[in-house]
Amino acid sequence: MTLPISSRLLSFLTVTGLGLAALLIMPLFLDGFSLLQATLFVAVAILALSQAFLWGYAGILSFGQAAFFGLGGYTYAVGVINFGDSTGAIALSILIPAAFAALLGYFMFYGRISDAYVGVITLTVTTILYELSNSTSGDQYRIGSAQLGGFNGMPGLAPFNIPGEPDQWLDEKGTWYVAMGALLLIYVLLRGLLATWFGRVVIAIRENETRAMLVGYDVRFYKLAAFAISGAIAGLGGCIYAAWGGFVNPSVFALSMSAQAIVSVLVGGIGTLLGPILGAVIMQALINLSGTQAVINPSLGMGIILVIFVILVPQGILPSIAALISKLKPAPHPIAAKPQEAKP
Repeated sequence: MTLPISSRLLSFLTVTGLGLAALLIMPLFLDGFSLLQATLFVAVAILALSQAFLWGYAGILSFGQAAFFGLGGYTYAVGVINFGDSTGAIALSILIPAAFAALLGYFMFYGRISDAYVGVITLTVTTILYELSNSTSGDQYRIGSAQLGGFNGMPGLAPFNIPGEPDQWLDEKGTWYVAMGALLLIYVLLRGLLATWFGRVVIAIRENETRAMLVGYDVRFYKLAAFAISGAIAGLGGCIYAAWGGFVNPSVFALSMSAQAIVSVLVGGIGTLLGPILGAVIMQALINLSGTQAVINPSLGMGIILVIFVILVPQGILPSIAALISKLKPAPHPIAAKPQEAKP
C-alpha cells in the first residue's frame, strides 16, 4: 500500500535525522576500533543499498553485485597507489564500476535477455572476475606502480586523505565521517531520484514491463540506467571497504558477497531503502559473531537465516513491522449517516 505524501515525507525526514545523529554522535561514544567496525557495517550497507535499488525498485535481480563492489575496491587500490592521493581514486572507484555496469547492461538489456538470464550472466561475470583476480600473482600483473598480487591481494593501501593533501590521512573518526556521510547521501539521492519522473517510470517497468513499453517508454534505457546507477553505488561501497581495511583481495568478488547483499535485502524488506540497510547491519553483525566461534560456518549460517526469513517473514523486517503497526491502530469510527427528512 502506498503511503500518503505527508507520511512519506515524515519517514524521509525521520530517517535522515537519525542518520545525521548517528554520523555526529557515534564518534563521541565509540573508540577507534569500534568506529572501524562501524565503517565496515556502512560499506556492506552501501552494497545492500545498491541491490535494494536495483531489485526492489527496478525489478532486476542481480546475482553479481560483488563484481561492482570488487571493481570499486580494486580501482581504489590501484588509484591510490599510482596517484598517491585518494581523491581521484575515490572518483574512479565510482566511475569504472558504473561504466562496466553500463557496458554489461547494454548487451543484456538491448540484447533483450530475459530476467532469468540476467541473473545467470551477472553470476557468471562475478565468478570470472574472482578467478581472474586470483590468477594475477606474477610480477607482470601490475597497473602502473600497483601490483595486483593475485590471491595474496594488495596490502598496505593508504586510507582516505584530505583532498589535495596526500600527507594528511584521515583517522578512524574522519573515515567514519566519509563513509557514513556517503551512505546518508546515497539514501537521500535515491529517495529523491525515486520521486522524480525517472523513478516513477522505473517502478512502472517493475510493475508491468509490457504496459510501460506499450505506453511508449524505452524500457531498455531505463533498465540500463538503473543498472549503471546500482553499479556506481556498489563500487563506492567497495572503495570504502578497501580503505577501511587497507587491503583488498579476490574475496571481494566472492559469491558470498553477492549472497550477503541479496540476503540483506530479503531480511530488511524488498521495496524499501531503509530495510536493506538494517538487514545489512544485522547480517554483518551475525557474520562477525559467527567468526568468533567454530560451531557454525558463516556461509551456512547465512543460508539458514535466508531460509527462515523466506518461510516465516517473507516481506522482510521493515514491511512486517509497518503491517503490524497498521493492524494495531484503532479502526476509525464510522460516521453515522444523517437521517433524511421525509419529503412532503
